[in-house]
Amino acid sequence: MSYLRYDKTLMTNLQESLPKEILRTNRSGAYSCSSIVDCNTRKYHGLLVVPVPQIDDENHVLLSSLDETVIQHGVEFNLGLHRYQGGVYAPNGHKYIRECEWDKVPTTIYRVGGVVLKKEKVFQHFANRILIRYTLLDAHSVTTLRLRPFLAFRSVNKLTHENATARREYDLCDNGIRTRMYDGYPDLYMQVSKKNEWHFEPCWHHGIEYQRELELGYEYLEDLYVPGYFEFNIKKGESIVFSAGVEELSTRTAKRLFDEEVDVHTSRDSFTQCLINAAHQFHYENEGEHYIIAGYPWFKTRARDTFIALPGLTLSCGEVKYFEQAMATAEKAIDDFINERPVSVKIYEMEHPDVLLWATWCVQQYAKFVSPQAAAEKYGKLVQHIIEFIQKGEHPNLFLHDNGLLYTNGRDTAVTWMNSYVNGRPVVPRSGYIVEINALWYNALMFHAELLEGQKQTAEAKKYTTLATTVGASFKETFLNEHGYLLDYIDGNYISWSVRPNMLIASSLHYSPLTKAEKKGIFDICTKELLTRKGIRSLSPKSGGYNPIYEGGQQQRDAAYHQGTVWPWLAGFYLETCMHIYGQTSLSFMDRIFVGLEEEMNFHAIGTLPELFDGNPPFHGRGALSFAINVSEALRIYTLFNRMFNL
Repeated sequence: MSYLRYDKTLMTNLQESLPKEILRTNRSGAYSCSSIVDCNTRKYHGLLVVPVPQIDDENHVLLSSLDETVIQHGVEFNLGLHRYQGGVYAPNGHKYIRECEWDKVPTTIYRVGGVVLKKEKVFQHFANRILIRYTLLDAHSVTTLRLRPFLAFRSVNKLTHENATARREYDLCDNGIRTRMYDGYPDLYMQVSKKNEWHFEPCWHHGIEYQRELELGYEYLEDLYVPGYFEFNIKKGESIVFSAGVEELSTRTAKRLFDEEVDVHTSRDSFTQCLINAAHQFHYENEGEHYIIAGYPWFKTRARDTFIALPGLTLSCGEVKYFEQAMATAEKAIDDFINERPVSVKIYEMEHPDVLLWATWCVQQYAKFVSPQAAAEKYGKLVQHIIEFIQKGEHPNLFLHDNGLLYTNGRDTAVTWMNSYVNGRPVVPRSGYIVEINALWYNALMFHAELLEGQKQTAEAKKYTTLATTVGASFKETFLNEHGYLLDYIDGNYISWSVRPNMLIASSLHYSPLTKAEKKGIFDICTKELLTRKGIRSLSPKSGGYNPIYEGGQQQRDAAYHQGTVWPWLAGFYLETCMHIYGQTSLSFMDRIFVGLEEEMNFHAIGTLPELFDGNPPFHGRGALSFAINVSEALRIYTLFNRMFNL
């Protein structure tokens, strides 16, 4: 039995099946996403969602959905499902679903009387194309299949409505049609591997309702254009492939191409394999550059997320080459920023003050997984440039004080990963001496000294260990309080006593100014107040402002974003701290933590981890469907434990 498998009872219960989503991506930043019953519940859903750089920097839904109709003896059975205005579902094709599973590719089995039809989907790795294979497993009489495409041609951030501007024109191509609704968009090629009849019956389907947008308080009604339908007979045992892409396909090769794409996919037959497959979804290649997308379906490539996620998404999967390729792109962004040039690659938010320190941490993970010597040879100069840039006071928002600590102004602009705003002001105005920034600074200095020592530059290395000693002493004096945990930030006379998870970053680092006993104090209070079965809370329930439920309108959600919600990626630093304190005896405890995350393989976007969870039971998943740093940290810690203890 497949690891990800759902039977008829679940599939026909829309309350259970609609919240479960399937996400497929390729290396160009395009994706295909819907619920497991193929009913779109978000404006971000679509069978073919692609970047259109000639229009903007967003993804665009070209093909929203595809309705299949089985015809026998002149009787039609529509397998599609849409939610229309007022919460009305039609044509209720989900009632014919017998089972759904996702091993290598998502597979759905429909049963209509004596007809048993299998549908498999694959999203092409290096082309913006969705392939759907239909196989007639059983039938007792002549069977016809009709495919009716629903087109959108709009940004994922907008909705479309019937209009006179939309083009109805189309051209015939190899076993299909080519069409384009608006100027600026690429042509959409919809083709079938078998000779078929195309029936031009243009119409608009009005009032399609996106339930998730309705719940979040956004515009939620859309009209979709249906240009007509493809129709063909299908025999028992026959497989036919439908293709939708921005380039024409030779339909004679469609079946072979589908098989080739299936072959390069790996099975999702365990928790680990699900995470590895999810890790690959964040890889993005554009104009020879390699990136990490922060999350789907709406995030872009963000600098901080790139450096936190890159080790787990690549090194933990044994993909050293992709790490090096992505770092080569990231180095260009760092070099541009340091030299005050516009960033020449598509990495955003390089200006945030913790980004360069996370970049150094990222290189440090390479040293752990590959070797310190390789890290020194490939990235030693990069680390040196970062350290010198900060030391010289050239960063616009990092100020090195005489006590060795870094000061950051975050009163008016969010400067760390806790970056939500309400009414134009940071919800958590972390400013001054910030705990993880200064812990990362200490770690960066010591790591730089390690690389220098490995290159026999002993005198130079000593200079940085001396500075690190000053930083370490000031760090403990500033942040370590009498209750045994670390203050979150200090700005002049203002002290943040809130119990937050950022102290775990300080206690988990390879080079930490904290003693083992001090780490244990931090670990204990985080265990008592922040630990949940889905990860680590962003704020203790005992602290003022605790707001753990991420729901409601935009402002309400932003106010809760870092005020008690749970973030799985922080569990990586929690478990790394646990490993420093308890060593191999922490393995059974680690397993219990991973059980809570493994549950999520069958919820939300199945086979991956969402952005965050509510801070109170039952810990509903929220935000982005698939989030890079969550997947990354689960993989990094899992691999780190296995390597350290030879498991």
